[in-house]
Amino acid sequence: MFYRFPTPQAIAEYVVTQWIELIRSKPNAVLGLATGSTMEPVYARFIESSQNQNLNLSDITTFNLDEYLGLGPDHPQSYHYYMQQHLFGALHFDTKKICLPNGLCHDVAQHCAQYSRQIHDLGGIDWQLLGIGTNGHIGFNEPGTPFNSQVHVVDLSEQTRIDNSRFFADKSQMPTQAITMGLSEIMAAKQVLLLATGANKAQVMADLYHSPVTENMPASILKQHPNAKIIVDEAAASLLPAEAFRQ
Repeated sequence: MFYRFPTPQAIAEYVVTQWIELIRSKPNAVLGLATGSTMEPVYARFIESSQNQNLNLSDITTFNLDEYLGLGPDHPQSYHYYMQQHLFGALHFDTKKICLPNGLCHDVAQHCAQYSRQIHDLGGIDWQLLGIGTNGHIGFNEPGTPFNSQVHVVDLSEQTRIDNSRFFADKSQMPTQAITMGLSEIMAAKQVLLLATGANKAQVMADLYHSPVTENMPASILKQHPNAKIIVDEAAASLLPAEAFRQ
């Protein structure tokens, strides 16, 4: 389940190779996408490879994991903005098939149900990218989130707000809530790739490895997924035992 690569760039090369193979074999694939600094080398490499290979993305549908509640698409810290800057703005995706939660929706419960239904109606996600928080959250599913959760609003934990406030020039603007894909939608994905890079992810990787499957460590549910890979660079792998990498 754990796979080690020397650098974030090496991870990006591996992930993008898998990504492109999927698109070539299934041009109408449904992709689950993530945000954050861990994904930036992946998206940069995908843009480069897609352009070099003239990859047709017109039939691809994407669903992002999450969005801050209260931030609109033009806010520089919204995930709409992130995705436009780091992926969508550089490639020819069909904008009608790009799906992200709406942080400014009027009826949050209805919007969550609709987003979940959109994923289900397309047969679920074929290929899900994940990052991980220092407290083990995936998406914004904080510790204690039920494993059977669907798309929902979450109150962001203090740890998550501390970790993510570094992206806000005015830390008081850090949102307190987000809309996130639930753990059940993530687990229904046919393939899951969780990426962790950097020394600041070493402890949570060790915690994840040693953890039983428990809602207190949301990412631990991936141990029950039939096709999940946890991909780390040397820095994030530094506290993992050698046996973690024996397949």
